[in-house]
Amino acid sequence: MKITRITAIPISYRLPEGKTVTMGVGSTLKRDAIIVRVETSEGITGYGESHPGRSPSAIVSHIHNTLSPLLVGMPATDVVGAWQRIHRMQFSSHGLGAGAALALSGIDMALWDIRGKAANMPLYELLGGSRKRLPAYAGGIALGYQAPETLAEEALSYIEQGYRAVKLRIGDTVKDDIARCVHVRKMVGDEIDILTDANTAYTIAQARRVLPALADIQAGWLEEPFACNDFASYREAAKITPLVPLAAGENHFMRFEFAQMLEAGAVQVWQPDLSKTGGITESVRIAAMASAFRIPINAHSSATGLNHAATLHFLAATENAGYFEACVSHFNPFRDMFGPTFTIGKDGCVEPPTGPGLGVEVDESLFDKFPMVDGPGYVVKF
Repeated sequence: MKITRITAIPISYRLPEGKTVTMGVGSTLKRDAIIVRVETSEGITGYGESHPGRSPSAIVSHIHNTLSPLLVGMPATDVVGAWQRIHRMQFSSHGLGAGAALALSGIDMALWDIRGKAANMPLYELLGGSRKRLPAYAGGIALGYQAPETLAEEALSYIEQGYRAVKLRIGDTVKDDIARCVHVRKMVGDEIDILTDANTAYTIAQARRVLPALADIQAGWLEEPFACNDFASYREAAKITPLVPLAAGENHFMRFEFAQMLEAGAVQVWQPDLSKTGGITESVRIAAMASAFRIPINAHSSATGLNHAATLHFLAATENAGYFEACVSHFNPFRDMFGPTFTIGKDGCVEPPTGPGLGVEVDESLFDKFPMVDGPGYVVKF
């Protein structure tokens, strides 16, 4: 069974008035995603998702004009061979660029979808896992900057659905961040896990002031306080308190950047995104490397149900798996465009789909409803 064609399909939607969420990277204007379709000589078609990286047209072009010609004609089940060819012809000579990693991620995910369909097995089983229940937290583009009272109300609404963990967006001002976190802890009680995400907006001085307050409310982690390559600040922040682990990884690409993060010795929670870091093949390697150091994998999940499904399968087959990030965005038509991928239970857990491959039935007619929208996805007032 050979790869015969690779197609990247960019899709977008604008946020309706009143649905914008403000967080450390700005206020949302639109969401983009890239669906990758891989066709084979046996008639089996696989689908994956590449993160757009703020520039979907560039990623689509790279898939069509650079990676696809390298892979068409290869065995569709040879995910390691595909990775090695891309590494030889792209990564090793022109660097581990983020754009190339994003492009490869969707292709690799689609190839695993093909493998599962060919074997008539769900991906978690193909990866050596089982259909176990996975703890989930309320995440996605939600729980942003707002008054503490309304933020607590939003958090409680997710807890009522079954979630036992919520992630708050911080990185605003130190005073407001602390006030929001303290109030939410007061309202949700001690049994709910509060996670925090600064979306790279902090300075080390701000982190020094916020981390003790996060320790007081027993926050589960502080995610991405600094830029992904600012290992010096991560090392410094890790000295402030042992009670709040630092988390990062959604903006680290391939296992080589995670190895740098390991060497820095400052990030205790890893968060690879399967649509960013090289796909399923590379994420399995990252998780294995982390397991040797007892580092938990709390994968970051992105826009569409394809990435959510792939992440659920991956976590179900990962020894050191932690939370699944469940998208609870008030408006995200991509999440359920092919039907609900996950359902939160009263125990705060979810399960991977049961169908072969990713277990997602893709209706391509839906793509016409979401033509690509040019322009930035977030705006920031500097």
